[in-house]
Amino acid sequence: MGTQNEERAHTMNPEADDVLASDLHKAALADYFGAAYEQIDGFARRLEDEGELRGLIGPREVPRIWDRHILNSAAVVPFLPTTGIIADIGSGAGLPGIVIAAMRPEAAVYLVEPMERRCAWLTEIADELGLGNVEVKRGRAEEFHGAFECDAVTSRAVASLDKLVRMSMPLVRPGGEMIVLKGRNVAREIEPARKALRKFKGSEPEILDAPTVPGVESTTVVRIVRQTGSR
Repeated sequence: MGTQNEERAHTMNPEADDVLASDLHKAALADYFGAAYEQIDGFARRLEDEGELRGLIGPREVPRIWDRHILNSAAVVPFLPTTGIIADIGSGAGLPGIVIAAMRPEAAVYLVEPMERRCAWLTEIADELGLGNVEVKRGRAEEFHGAFECDAVTSRAVASLDKLVRMSMPLVRPGGEMIVLKGRNVAREIEPARKALRKFKGSEPEILDAPTVPGVESTTVVRIVRQTGSR
């Protein structure tokens, strides 16, 4: 999770910004998350209790954990593979990486994060929630270029699309996908990213609407395929 305000994506209507899990109706959340709900709920509680203290989220975000962060992160999951390797770059508090790991238990999930204290948090949370499919990798995404390739690489609130392509696409195997959470104005980021897209054989970006539960505004997801062969 990065720090750009626009990339946090205004996931709720303004009048509903302070919705809590109880208001979202726990039955609806349990239905949406299914078998992953207990782990997701445990993660949300830890963020509510310690997120501000540990410098992972701001004080105004505490009452908005579910709508602005958990559900916003979960919105990307339907576009991700169920198996293989998924990397979340700039994982921060684990948004969306921890959420993905809980909802995609058959996939290996790499959480790429440069800050030591955040890596400690991610490791602690993964162990506490029993997420054996998580591997925390300390460092910037660029440091792992050539070290591994993934079926999908995702991120949330990390950088502009141009920078994300340069950071993420070298980690995507040919035929794999870069699938990122972005703000509503992402269309204006496509043209500046075209040089990087050509360099890394990225397909035309596809802007997708990603709903979650009723009453929560949908999220914007961008999908780019790393094409095989010459273009």
